[in-house]
Amino acid sequence: MLDAKTAPYGALVLRLALGTMYVVHSVYLKLFVFTLAGTAQYFVSLGQPEAFAYLVFAAEAIGGAMLILGIAARWVAVALIPILIGTIVLVHGANGWLFSSPGGGWEYPAFLAVASLALALLGDGAMALKPIPAPARDRA
Repeated sequence: MLDAKTAPYGALVLRLALGTMYVVHSVYLKLFVFTLAGTAQYFVSLGQPEAFAYLVFAAEAIGGAMLILGIAARWVAVALIPILIGTIVLVHGANGWLFSSPGGGWEYPAFLAVASLALALLGDGAMALKPIPAPARDRA
């Protein structure tokens, strides 16, 4: 049974944690640690177009900020899942399950994909700036 009084706050905590992770992973890791040029070269080494690095950076940074603020969080969470699946398939999948494996395993991106799906199913949560209105049948 879902507790209607606390569930919005659970979604808020999840939304803030995911948003923070996406922002830090993009801005700190891709911009300041590896640099965008270095990230782009890494994408090329994986056989991906250089432009994908910039698109992923932007999606994670903007999407993470939107999650933190609670702007269309359900849809943002869904939109970020393909990036995580791509990370599993193209980067970490062959390295094994544990993220402590050389090259990083796929447990962390898989967890983030599931957490993003959970947020999409839960909804925007408390204190969202611009939540997606529930369908009329859900407001009754």
